This record gives sequence, structure tokens and C-alpha cells, in this order.
Amino acid sequence: MPWRSTLLVTVVVLVGSGFAGRNQPDRVDLDVLGRALLVLAAAPLLLRHRHPVPVVLGVSAVTLVYLAAGYPYGPVFVPVAVACFAAVVHGHRRAAWWAVGLLWAGHLLLAHWLYRYLPPPGDGAAPWGQEIPAAAFAAAVLAASELARVRREQWAVARAERAAAERRRADEERLRIARELHDVLAHSLSVINVQAGVGLALLDSDPGQARTALTAIKTASKEALGEVRQVLDTLRAPGDAPRAPAPGLDRLPELVDQAAAAGLAVRTDLRGRRRRLPPGTELAAFRIVQEALTNVVRHSGSRTATVVVDYGSDALGLRIDDEGPATGGDAGGSGNGLAGMRERAAALGGTIEAGTRPDGGFGVRAHLPLRPEEPT
Repeated sequence: MPWRSTLLVTVVVLVGSGFAGRNQPDRVDLDVLGRALLVLAAAPLLLRHRHPVPVVLGVSAVTLVYLAAGYPYGPVFVPVAVACFAAVVHGHRRAAWWAVGLLWAGHLLLAHWLYRYLPPPGDGAAPWGQEIPAAAFAAAVLAASELARVRREQWAVARAERAAAERRRADEERLRIARELHDVLAHSLSVINVQAGVGLALLDSDPGQARTALTAIKTASKEALGEVRQVLDTLRAPGDAPRAPAPGLDRLPELVDQAAAAGLAVRTDLRGRRRRLPPGTELAAFRIVQEALTNVVRHSGSRTATVVVDYGSDALGLRIDDEGPATGGDAGGSGNGLAGMRERAAALGGTIEAGTRPDGGFGVRAHLPLRPEEPT
């Protein structure tokens, strides 16, 4: 509960009203009842955040009783202003307006019609000119409360937008890490699976070839562990720069060698003038080719594949084809691999097309936009 501010308001009202009464000899002297009414007007402010409507109406009613008893004007209106402010800020605008409006209307009745029946004795009608400052005070209290309400709503909207942006960034980071882990593990484990099968089949009949398969498994697992460690390092310290550069198309020969170790012959065709691409584009292109070759190893009966990299002036084109036929399900893969390729391309404003070709093989087409080269 806001007891500190309520105590401060109570002290200000009591002390200020005592000083104000010295300059208003025509009003009733502030006695025990008057001070009790001042305390009773300020005390409900303790609950202004939990119950703003009863508080603003109750404070206004007690203030009107104080004025009807003929006690001096002064800081008695401070609790009304604080209660009105709390009601408006908490969204109870109509209650605050009604409370202030009824208090002002009650003051008009007391000061201009009911004064002859109320203390102090012999009191006359108040001049109408004093109603202008009273109305201005009421309008100022309501205007300040509305301004505070608007600012508070703007701050709430801004906080919600910042929180939503943080959640989006966190979701995007989780998706990025999930794609990286999927691409690294799916490719490496596919190579390891094939080589393990070869090693087991040739362990007794051809130990030399089995050793070669085990060497390929060791190499693939070591590379996979290195890439997984790099991804996890960025997860642990997202603000730090990566310790190793992200893979790009300069590592295309490594993919060809890994595919060859899995029994897949890959022919590469580089078209256009090769140049260094933005890191995001390099990584996306590498992962798309990697995932497409992984799908060939896992889902195609073909032992050959073709990778075409076309460096255009405003786009990078990728084409990965195999001769098929599909084995063990959809040749393109129906899991997260194809979805990950599409997400990578879409993040760069590009597109992915994948499907069965008329000759029975499977093809992947990627189009990744590039900024035009600046003239040198």
C-alpha cells in the first residue's frame, strides 16, 4: 500500500489547512472535528490503487462534508486530486469525472443557496467570481490525470512491443540453432551410417576397405562435433562473435568428398564469375547444398548427383539433381530438412523449389537474391 505518500498528503493537508484558516477569519476555526474530517479525507488514499472508484467517491464526499461544516478552504482539495488521478490512471475515468463534477456542484449549492442554513452563522453568499478558479482547478486535475493515463498506456504499449520483439528474436534464434543442428547432424550422421554399414560388411572380407570406412566415420564425426560446438558456443554467449567463420561455398569440395565417402559421386558446375557473398548467403547456400546431398544419400537409389552454382549479377542460383529412383519414402525428405531449406531461402528473400523430375530423379532449385555489385 502507498502509505508513505498517503502520510505525506495527510501532513500537508493538516498543516496547510491550519495556516490557511488564519487568513480566513470568516470561516469556522479548525477544531478536532475539522482535523478528523481532514484525516478521514486523506486516509482512504491508502487503497487508491486497489479500489480507486470507492476511494475517489468517498474522498469527494468527505471533502463536501468538510466544506458544509464551514471549515477553511485550502489543501483539503489535495486528497481529491490524488484520488482522481489514481482513478483515471487505472481506467475509471467516468467515476473520476462524476466525483469531481458532484463535488463542484455540491460546492455551488453550499456557497450560493444553502449557506444561510450552515455554519458559520451570518455567512453570506460567495461571489460567483471564485467559481472560475474552482472550475479551472477541477479541469486542471482532470486534464493532468488524462495526460498521465495516456502516457501510461503508451508506456505499456511500448513495453509490450519490446517484449514481443524480444520473444521474436528468441524464437528466431532458436529456429536458427535448430536448423544448424539439423543440417550438421543429418548430413554427418548419414555419412557415418553409410560408412558404418560398409565397414561392417567388409570387416572380415576386406579389412583395408573397412579401415577406410572407419577413417571416414572418424573424419565426419570430428567435423560434426566441431560445428555442433560452434553452434552451442553461440547459444551460450549470443553476444560474442563466433570463434570460427561460418561455412560457405568455398567448402563445397568438402561436401563432395564427404558424399564420395558415402558412395555418392558428385559433379560440380560453377557458372558465372565467382565472388565472395554476404556471410548469411554463403551459409544458406552451403546448408542448402549440404541438405540436398544428404537427401540423395538417404532417400535416393542414385549414386550420382550434380550441383550447379550460378553466380548471377543479382542472384545466386543453386541446382542439385540426382537420377533417382527414390527409396524408402519421399526422395526429397518430408521432415525438417526441406522446411529448413525453405526457411533459409525465405529469410534472404529467396525461394526454393523441390520435387520429382520427369525422368524419375529429384531436383532442388534455389534462388537467393544478391545486391548488385558496386562498380570498381
